[in-house]
Amino acid sequence: MDADEDDFPEWADRINANVAGEVRRRRKEMGWSAQDLADRCEQLGHPIPRNVIANMESGRRANLPLVDVMVLAAALETYPVCLIFPVGYVEETQELPFQHLIPTWDALRHFTGEEEVPMYDAGLVPDFEHHASLAQTALAALEEEEQARFAAKTATSRAQQEEAERKRTKYADQAISAKYSLRHLRRELREEGATPPRLPHALGDVDPPDEEPNTTPEERV
Repeated sequence: MDADEDDFPEWADRINANVAGEVRRRRKEMGWSAQDLADRCEQLGHPIPRNVIANMESGRRANLPLVDVMVLAAALETYPVCLIFPVGYVEETQELPFQHLIPTWDALRHFTGEEEVPMYDAGLVPDFEHHASLAQTALAALEEEEQARFAAKTATSRAQQEEAERKRTKYADQAISAKYSLRHLRRELREEGATPPRLPHALGDVDPPDEEPNTTPEERV
């Protein structure tokens, strides 16, 4: 497909049509009128009048601000990306002007970063995902350690007690390892000037005492 400047409005119209069609579909699925949706948007703190919603759904509204998409998604109890790329309801779409149509599922995965795009910088998203994984591992290990400790105390034989102690030691080591990795990762994030994610109370000992949780080096000066 040869691209020219005339393709640009078509791309914008296509994205707007994706959102409008999915808003209309979700609204009807929930049994709401356009006024019901407008009322819900107002409750969320960003009024979108009924006539604006009607004009959007009919294609008479040319512009669709990002803030409107965010509030419409919340009102319709879905994610903004699901309005932009309605997987299963729009077979193909464009990611950018002058590009070929691709499966909407692929476009959504590119948009969310689930499928990497060459030369794209994901920022700190991979680090935060790794942080979440480590925290989950540490919490699970702590829970298993506690259960093993209880099993050791209530064991009715030496063999059961030894097996429980073995498991407790294994899970304790897993928790320590995950906490160590978390501490290292959080230190790296702070050194980059970023604020690490909040830690669950059970992992409050991850940050060294001399470092205030969730602060950047500048904030600790």
